[in-house]
Amino acid sequence: MKSITRIIMCSAMLAMIPFVYSSACTGITLRTTTGETVAARTIEWAGNDLQSCYAIVPRGYRQRSYVPGGDKEGMAFTAKYGYVGLAVQQPEFVVDGLNEAGLAAGLFYFPEYGEYETYDATKKQNTVSDLQLVSWILSNFKTIDEVKAAIADIHIVTIDPRGSTVHWRITEESGRQVVLEIVGKKLHFYENTLGVLTNSPGFEWHLTNLNNYVNLQTGAVNMSKVGDMQLKAFGGGGGMHGIPGDMTPPSRFVRAAFYQASAPKYEDTGKTVEQAFHILNNFDIPVGIQFAAGQTVPDIPSATQWTVATDITKRRIYYRTMHDATIRCFDLNAIRFDKASYKWAPLDKEKRQMVIMVK
Repeated sequence: MKSITRIIMCSAMLAMIPFVYSSACTGITLRTTTGETVAARTIEWAGNDLQSCYAIVPRGYRQRSYVPGGDKEGMAFTAKYGYVGLAVQQPEFVVDGLNEAGLAAGLFYFPEYGEYETYDATKKQNTVSDLQLVSWILSNFKTIDEVKAAIADIHIVTIDPRGSTVHWRITEESGRQVVLEIVGKKLHFYENTLGVLTNSPGFEWHLTNLNNYVNLQTGAVNMSKVGDMQLKAFGGGGGMHGIPGDMTPPSRFVRAAFYQASAPKYEDTGKTVEQAFHILNNFDIPVGIQFAAGQTVPDIPSATQWTVATDITKRRIYYRTMHDATIRCFDLNAIRFDKASYKWAPLDKEKRQMVIMVK
């Protein structure tokens, strides 16, 4: 009963807070010189601490989805593959994760543009909530084609129709990545060869919008003259002058695309993971800028609640949080998913940044 009450309260909270406070997830994808893939992203929410946790899910673990009204009477599914997921509010709501077969998946807010099908209680045995679709994907599949073949037979709904819709990013070990959006109550898969994802509008719109920045280039710009006056750049990187710097999803998509494309490639996935965190530093959102003057700002350090980088080839998930920038790692190879017990725990044991005094 406590869990049901909590989920209803969570849905109500998300519905009452304008989704401008949450629409700020930024995803990038980096590849090594040998083609190995690192998928990384941030998750933002300025309304309150999401009480994020991790979940270690063994093979054979059985889950059942929530349905509208807070009842846990939706589709039941059993984990064919073990996985590690990062969740918000409660362990069932996995936002991003990786399974032992090398399939990664994550959800991104997609307000006002998505539209799920209407919930039909007579079909609840084949119904999965949008906040649990990542868990369903990681539990059952090894490849994107397997996901596409199976997803047509289930119904995806929101727990609370007042809340935001989401869209999803799915990446397999081969490096192939797709974006799944549900628009007009229909499933749409898009091949994401670019590897970037943010929020609304739709994915195809963002790709078209990139053409507005065809003038941007890396490096310095040449000097030029206006009449007799010699013009020169004030500093390095002048070729990127004009790149949008605000926090809206379209602007973040453009910045992420250019920062990702200009990043050096490494042979080692460890260095690639470090590069992903450095790039995503540029997308940390100070909590105060999402509130108008006079509004009460929540007592949290940042609107960017955590950042995660997934080394799909080596089966490792790295993360840091708004409370502690220390990078922590799950090595899925070290977990016996055939023998492990289900486990969840907060992402931070202590919600404070460690400070080391220099002597």
